[in-house]
Amino acid sequence: MTATDTSTPASQPRPPKQNFGGRVVASVRNTWRGLTSMRTALVLLFLLALAAIPGALLPQRSLNAGKVDEYIAARPTLGPLMDRLELFDVFGSFWFTAIYALLFISLIGCILPRCLEHFRALRTPPVSAPRNLSRLPHHFDTVVDDVPADVVARVRGELRGWRVVERAGGPRAHDGELTLSAEKGYLREAGNLLFHISLVALLATVALGKLFGYEGQRILVADGEEFCTTSPAAFDSFIAGIELDGTGLTPMCVRVHDFTADYLDSGQAEMFTSNIEYQYGDDLQTNTWRDEQLKVNHPLRVGSDRVYLQGHGYAPTFTVTWPSGETRTETLQFAPEDATTFLSSGAMRFDPPGGMYPDADERRKNQIAIEGLFAPTAAFHGTLLSSAFPAMLDPAVAVDIYKGDAGLDTGSPQSLFSLNSELINQGRLVKQDRVNLRPGESTTLPDGVEVRFDGATDFVNLQVSHDPAQQWVLVSAISMMIGLLVSLLVKRRRIWVRVYPAGTVSEDERRSVVELGGLARTDQAGWGDEFDRLVARLLGDRAAGSQVANDDTAATTAAQEKNR
Repeated sequence: MTATDTSTPASQPRPPKQNFGGRVVASVRNTWRGLTSMRTALVLLFLLALAAIPGALLPQRSLNAGKVDEYIAARPTLGPLMDRLELFDVFGSFWFTAIYALLFISLIGCILPRCLEHFRALRTPPVSAPRNLSRLPHHFDTVVDDVPADVVARVRGELRGWRVVERAGGPRAHDGELTLSAEKGYLREAGNLLFHISLVALLATVALGKLFGYEGQRILVADGEEFCTTSPAAFDSFIAGIELDGTGLTPMCVRVHDFTADYLDSGQAEMFTSNIEYQYGDDLQTNTWRDEQLKVNHPLRVGSDRVYLQGHGYAPTFTVTWPSGETRTETLQFAPEDATTFLSSGAMRFDPPGGMYPDADERRKNQIAIEGLFAPTAAFHGTLLSSAFPAMLDPAVAVDIYKGDAGLDTGSPQSLFSLNSELINQGRLVKQDRVNLRPGESTTLPDGVEVRFDGATDFVNLQVSHDPAQQWVLVSAISMMIGLLVSLLVKRRRIWVRVYPAGTVSEDERRSVVELGGLARTDQAGWGDEFDRLVARLLGDRAAGSQVANDDTAATTAAQEKNR
């Protein structure tokens, strides 16, 4: 029986266990390194672009809350879930903000070390010449009729624009050996850094613009109606930056004179144009109005504000005449239901003239309400109205006329484009007539009230955008392009020159061996041709013989020939 060897090997020292604090520090350090790597920054940039897609495809509450409500109502199961995920407020959601913030941190943490490294590289002289220049991708050697000092001086004079360092002696210990180390293309990395710094600046300035800027929309009838940006209440909708409380808006007044739409034969819009007047800055003190023309993608730019022509539609005009002869005329925009033909829908509410009904309840029961459709170019199918063309060539309306409590005195919010269906269902608002009318035509209700359609006027939807950082956004974008062009066009390359005496047959003969080696720091097509041109410029016709190698095999052959 063989005895089992129970001896234990000599104990080896175990690595010391890292305490809890050390593990936490190591974990934080590794996380920071991963977050600030260029790969992570690219992934976050891709995620930011991906996260912005829902904001472009889905209706956003900040732009059109009504569309969001309609979208959710049409999808009772999926809609509320999407709302909880903040898909209708993408650019203000927690997950979009988290990606945005992480991208900032990643880019800054990635760029700062590279800036320091580039600064150190600028202060570091070009490296010494390698021992064997023939092993470089581009190599040339020759014998010239000159002493090493003169050759080096001439070559150095030709390398203007290069960072050049001259050194005496070398690894081969040739008597009288001189070397030149030259490098060019430091602007490539500077352009790369400029691009990334400008990208961070662009993201930062966009964020600052959202913090301190605002956007407001206002619908104006194109018949001289005006408004002033003195308060959020002057707008139909208003979105303020996080740091704004609604005060301190830039004062500006706008007056809309007309609107013109150019259409193709197919009905497709070709151009929208609106002639306006505006007051800004000192004009408000002197009451000076300045003429301007707004077009699509051609806004009015004054200071940090821009006024955009966003859309248009039609505002029908109705006149209600009571049996006493008193009238009420109102012009109100209808909402386009069809973007191709501009068939529009809307509603109007008229209060009886003061003094006609002294009792408030009686007056409330005699309000007039109109709800229906407007067609800029009427096309009737029997009694059904539709529109055949978006231009106002043959306008007509199809309306229901109601009498009763239109909700003007309730204080409850109502839709601008439709009547309160609850008032109709409760019998507080009773339909009196349904009629199709062209401009100038009217209908008379049983109690003698006359409702006349007077025609329609264009309205425009203007957006006033205030962005105090827009100039810096432009500067950042331009510097990004400059940095990108520099990083793509500038080549980073190195060249070394070694010169030593070739030995003399007689004391009167002066000959020197010249070796040149080139290396592209980045992959650049055409560096070989540039190296050949550089050799010809540096040495000219002084070369007595040459051996050239542009790949490893040729370089090895050249070295063997030289050693012989």
